[in-house]
Amino acid sequence: MKVIEGGVTASKGFKAAVCAAEIKYKGRTDMAALVSDSPCKCAGTFTTNIVKAAPVIWDKNIVENSEFGQAVIINSGIANACTGEKGMQYCEETAEAVEKAYGINKDYVFVASTGVIGMQIPIDRICNGVNMMKDKFDYSLEAGTNASKAIMTTDTVNKEVAVSFEINGKEVHLGGMCKGSGMIHPNMCTMLGFVTSDINISKSLLKEALSESVKDTYNMVSVDGDTSTNDTVLLLANGEAENDEITTKDENYEKFLEALNFVNTTLAKKIAGDGEGATALFEVKVVGAASKEDAVTLSKSIVTSSLTKAAIYGHDANWGRILCAMGYSGVVFDPEKVDLFFESANGKIQIVKDGTATDYSEEEATKILSADAVTAIADVKMGDKCATAWGCDLTHEYVSINADYRS
Repeated sequence: MKVIEGGVTASKGFKAAVCAAEIKYKGRTDMAALVSDSPCKCAGTFTTNIVKAAPVIWDKNIVENSEFGQAVIINSGIANACTGEKGMQYCEETAEAVEKAYGINKDYVFVASTGVIGMQIPIDRICNGVNMMKDKFDYSLEAGTNASKAIMTTDTVNKEVAVSFEINGKEVHLGGMCKGSGMIHPNMCTMLGFVTSDINISKSLLKEALSESVKDTYNMVSVDGDTSTNDTVLLLANGEAENDEITTKDENYEKFLEALNFVNTTLAKKIAGDGEGATALFEVKVVGAASKEDAVTLSKSIVTSSLTKAAIYGHDANWGRILCAMGYSGVVFDPEKVDLFFESANGKIQIVKDGTATDYSEEEATKILSADAVTAIADVKMGDKCATAWGCDLTHEYVSINADYRS
């Protein structure tokens, strides 16, 4: 596997277009379309929030009941959440506009929205946007990058990644883009993620691969503890790499899963590092746990602790907050066995050994915690299982952004 340039258009047969539809924003692109030349096998994972946006319900139905998917229409600015029957009607009208303009079966059209909850989508602008993009489609890497920018809300940077790998002499591509900055919490977040591939694989294995990958990638991200109404990750595979169809969990399936995990992990970390107001990516590794479940719970508890996140912002090695977060996680461990470390590009330091502070240098710790990406490592010495979670520091700017987001 090798990392290559681009995002969703890095896979054969996928093209993208963008436009300024003025859904909510003025003077910037706010709508994107992603289309495959041929129908795709598709898989998806969606928010666990009981309050689900209309596009989530629409897309979930396609994944579960339609044979194929072929197009995705995405808008930023308005989430089309808590919009009742009209919200669902607007999803259908969007798909119908695509069918009319692009000649793609409306049952193959995914719809995704992100932005303010409770506002009705201006469907006339959405349909105008569909028509505006009709003659703008491009297979170039730049087109994919532009799409990743059009779907941003409070994101400060666009997020995309692509890889290639070989299956039985055929070059296969996998590319993805996502958006997400706030209302981010494990079990999917205010994130929209779109991954494309030209691999030929059965729908059942495509679905299984995505479900498996999400556990250790997107579900291990938290920015602020709020699980969104709109979380969606879609995986589309059009088979244009022309490899023999993967129908069993053989070596080729494992190659695909490795590539998918890399793409999803990269996108998940980009979301965490771009958390609203964040100045640092905060990574938490728990090792030596008695079970995988314990490791996951402990790492999530640390990465979601507001006090710990605030300490990371202040470059303060306040390790008591980490032990505290571990202690209320519900996992049984011996606190007198725990070792804690901080690590970054500026070095590594052990701050706790067997549950008590080491004679570490506060100055050195502050230097390490001043990097753009900081890792906390907790060894609980209860077994051999591990897990990694990603988040960010908690800053004054986070409050400022969310205090006036709607207005």
